[in-house]
Amino acid sequence: MKKRTLRADILLILTATIWGFAFVAQRVGMDYVGPFTFNAVRFALGSLSLIPLLLFNHRQEIKYRKILPGRNRKMSLSAGCFAGLALYLGASLQQVGLIYTTAGKAGFITGLYVVIVPIMGLFWRQRPELGTWAGALLAAVGLYLLSVTGKFTISYGDLLVLAGAFFWASHVHLVGWFSARVGSIKLAFLQFAVCSFLSFITAFAVESISLQSILRGLLPILYGGFMSVGIAYTLQVVAQQEANPAHASIILSLESVFAAVGGWILLSETLPVRGLIGCGLMLSGMLLSQFNITADSLRTFMKAFPTRTTST
Repeated sequence: MKKRTLRADILLILTATIWGFAFVAQRVGMDYVGPFTFNAVRFALGSLSLIPLLLFNHRQEIKYRKILPGRNRKMSLSAGCFAGLALYLGASLQQVGLIYTTAGKAGFITGLYVVIVPIMGLFWRQRPELGTWAGALLAAVGLYLLSVTGKFTISYGDLLVLAGAFFWASHVHLVGWFSARVGSIKLAFLQFAVCSFLSFITAFAVESISLQSILRGLLPILYGGFMSVGIAYTLQVVAQQEANPAHASIILSLESVFAAVGGWILLSETLPVRGLIGCGLMLSGMLLSQFNITADSLRTFMKAFPTRTTST
């Protein structure tokens, strides 16, 4: 394994760990503030935490005369707006959904973006392998067992988180495409700022914002702002400069496992046997979706087991 690839994998695993436990912080934080206020403040903190790195990079650009031309500045702004919009939509649906579902379930349902990422590649004429379709089928069965009741209904919170998974998948594609063309720190800062700005607008429109409430929920907000946003999302952007979106998404899917562990340890969340089986199938589907299984590889595998012939 190449040194850069190994570094990217380590950064992505660390990102998944931080994100997984962030589901607990997000759920606890809403005991004090509304979902849009929580996102607005935490993404603002995340963007502010990057200002020292942003200034350092700017000084380095001046020192080595690598200031971006006007055209590239426009690309940076475009990248920040598109990635920030996808981030806002995914984070908003997830945060509102957490009001009505558990941290563990939200983590596993959000993890479905791992299956969605390669399927979305169809729009860019990327052909998903057989493993992707098999993984999607397993994940769908797992989602049914985890979230769909005997009356064939899905809870409102689970549905919102599921919708958010599509925007997380879009975000992975956007970051993968832009991170190679725009500085990683600059992209992270811009997308956090855009997401925070949109969340503040929504919060002022539909929620009551009070400084006292924010201060009471400061601990989970700080974790969500500095750890989940400032550190983890930045690690994702840096890592995806060396890892393709599908490879990155499979490692990041481990956040669902850490979310379930965090919900169990810190919030005493439990799942019935049906839900545990569903989580197992979903995680298996996420892993299987990343295996490079083709028709040729299946034929080669079958040739390794010669069929017996019977004589009469």
